[in-house]
Amino acid sequence: MNELDEWIAAAGAELGVPPEDLAVKSVLDVARDVAHNVLRPGAPLTAYLMGLAVGRGADPADAAERISRLALAWRTKAAEDSATSPNATSGN
Repeated sequence: MNELDEWIAAAGAELGVPPEDLAVKSVLDVARDVAHNVLRPGAPLTAYLMGLAVGRGADPADAAERISRLALAWRTKAAEDSATSPNATSGN
C-alpha cells in the first residue's frame, strides 16, 4: 500500500466512506484536466463539486466525463476569447 492509498483509507475511515467507494483514477484524471486547463486551485474544488453531485445521485463516471470534457474545452474557449478580444488585436 502506497502513501496515497494509506491516506485515502484513513480519510475514508474518518468520514465513514470505504476506500473502494472512491474512483481514484477518475478523480485524479478530472483533477489533472482542471488543473492543466482551467486553474490549479480549481482541481480540489471541482473534485468536491463532483462529490456533492455524486452524493445527490449523479453517476460517478458520467460526472467525471462531463467535467473532464468541460475542462478540456475551457482552454480552447479561453484562447478563442482572447484571440477575438479588442486588446488582442490592438496591441494593448
